[in-house]
Amino acid sequence: RGQVLAPWPNRLTGGAYSFDGKTCQAAINEVSRGTAIHGLVRWIAWSLVSYERSSVALSCALRPQPGYVWALDLTVRYSLDDDGLSVVMRAVNPGSSRLPFGAGFHPYLTLGTPSIDPLQLCVPAEHHLELTGSERPATPVRVAGTHLDFRTPTTIGAAVLDTAFGGLIRQADGRAVARLIDAESDRDVRVWVDEAFQYLMVYTADAVGDPDRRRRAVAIEPMTCLPDSLRSGTALIELAPGESWEGTWGLATSPP
Repeated sequence: RGQVLAPWPNRLTGGAYSFDGKTCQAAINEVSRGTAIHGLVRWIAWSLVSYERSSVALSCALRPQPGYVWALDLTVRYSLDDDGLSVVMRAVNPGSSRLPFGAGFHPYLTLGTPSIDPLQLCVPAEHHLELTGSERPATPVRVAGTHLDFRTPTTIGAAVLDTAFGGLIRQADGRAVARLIDAESDRDVRVWVDEAFQYLMVYTADAVGDPDRRRRAVAIEPMTCLPDSLRSGTALIELAPGESWEGTWGLATSPP
């Protein structure tokens, strides 16, 4: 439950987009919404780069295809230490032309309760994004005074979230930290992102395929860009030939 989402995270309306005069059509793999969701690398083989007692690195070579006509090399390293799990992703453009790129991850968080409803959620974001499903940029809407204000710990209750948050409030080290909290046991689990990840998508799992798994966990998804960024260009990363990008996020939890 931590899938790698690249070369775009979340939904791409109609699966179609253009970049530098090249038009692409990705397969529609979320038929109910008519979207291409979560990129192209979730279901292809990754290769082992290195393995140590407390870390593993994997690589994936994405090659030109109708949904993405560029070559892209990806590496992800997972490391465990006393502070928790850290994940470093690196993307390299090995080709001869500029390419568009976005990335995300899809961790589901739980504190072991039968439902997420009694848990508290804290998302350090100044605004949420009204997504257009088109080539128009998403509209930032301030969360202050709304039901989407989770800047302080707030009980989830019956809230249904499939929401992108931006304007992340960062600590002195540049990290933004979201939390899922069980006030009764005083336990929490935290997702932190560095400055390479500008957005967090929060999903309360109301529509997962198996009804018995709905609202059992919350996905707090680090994202470099928004849904439809390949269409709107919002926060889209552009890599020149030979250029690379790197971003880091992680998980931590309080002791039981």
